[in-house]
Amino acid sequence: MDLDAAVAAVREGRAVVYPTETVYGLGADATDTAAVEGVFDLKDRPREKPLSLAVPDVDAALEHTRPTDRAERFMRRFLPGPVTVVVERRPTLPAALTAGRDRVGVRVPDHDVALSLLDRTPPLTATSANRSGSPSVTRVAELDGRVREGAAVVLDGGETPGTESTVVDPDRGVVHRRGAMADEIDAWLQAEQ
Repeated sequence: MDLDAAVAAVREGRAVVYPTETVYGLGADATDTAAVEGVFDLKDRPREKPLSLAVPDVDAALEHTRPTDRAERFMRRFLPGPVTVVVERRPTLPAALTAGRDRVGVRVPDHDVALSLLDRTPPLTATSANRSGSPSVTRVAELDGRVREGAAVVLDGGETPGTESTVVDPDRGVVHRRGAMADEIDAWLQAEQ
């Protein structure tokens, strides 16, 4: 696994494939509009569907987001983990990442390889490493040829569990997508009203 090459590629504005505790992700510098656009192109993803942000920890997320006290408590309770937390974004993030919206999904993957990469790069896009509309990728062998060829580096971390992250907006008490830990998240949202 060539972590150094992946770090260099991200710093050059290129995309990489990395494993997480859910599925394989497609990451590029989330603060660089051109790099973000490249991820949309590789995935054939409609521009009106925002991408999430991956960071190594909650403190790093605070540099690019403005969560409420409630949302920050939620983030510190569930991250790192298989959860995407929707909060207000700061202007450091390009509009391309969030489809022009003022909120962004934040991921802190609970995976050693992903965290090692994120410790050495700017925030990355957090989106599954599949073509839009295709199943998520749990093994490098499943990567679509276009994604494999378009990514500068593919970090193979073996098979991932395959359960998607739960996407939640803790301020609004809304679970946008049920995935890993959804019942525990429901319980927190009810208890913290």
